[in-house]
Amino acid sequence: MVKVIIERRIMPGLEQEYEQAAREAMRVSLGVSGFVSGETLIKIGQPDRRLMITKWRDLRAWKEWHQSEARARAMEQILPLLTEDETVQVFEAAL
Repeated sequence: MVKVIIERRIMPGLEQEYEQAAREAMRVSLGVSGFVSGETLIKIGQPDRRLMITKWRDLRAWKEWHQSEARARAMEQILPLLTEDETVQVFEAAL
């Protein structure tokens, strides 16, 4: 299993639009082979900061989703709402 941590900063005032676009992206990922689970967190005191934590069967499953047309379409809705590029980090369980 791998966990993918995605950090995003949303333009002030566009949080509602972002939530809708992010929910749609999560809905699409639910049907992707290798997707296990996901959650979104809002940073306390900074409502423009989001942290997404997703769990994938393996690195290959994540990479396939990350490079997929479906994710690209979802990101077309999300990217215009961000103030900067998202950061993506991939982790695996320690031995």
